[in-house]
Amino acid sequence: MDDVKIGEILEPGDEDTRQGRERRVQDKFWSTVRKAARQVPFMEDLVAAYYCAFDLNTPHRVRGILLAALAYFVLPIDGIPDFLAFVGFSDDVAVLAAALAAIRAHITPAHYEAARTALREADLEPNGRGNS
Repeated sequence: MDDVKIGEILEPGDEDTRQGRERRVQDKFWSTVRKAARQVPFMEDLVAAYYCAFDLNTPHRVRGILLAALAYFVLPIDGIPDFLAFVGFSDDVAVLAAALAAIRAHITPAHYEAARTALREADLEPNGRGNS
């Protein structure tokens, strides 16, 4: 994994790759969010990005970038194993921050509202800045 560059991770890939990422992200997203809640400083942005990635009105390239970054987030083994205290999600945070910076304009107020609602229902305090 050391030789993989963030740009390569964020590439949207072909249709089969995108569908595989969608399934992985949907299957593992919320359990990973619960584990990472205290380590990801922009959780509201992350969950809003999740809703943006599954919004059919979001452009395909943006959805691909988000799904690639979210898939990296939910993978159990990556550059730095997520179970390591304090540093486990640091590589995930870097990939997610790069993806969010690239597509931030596509995350709508509706995505942020869905994120706030989901975080409230999951009993996770939003600690990102979002669109408040």
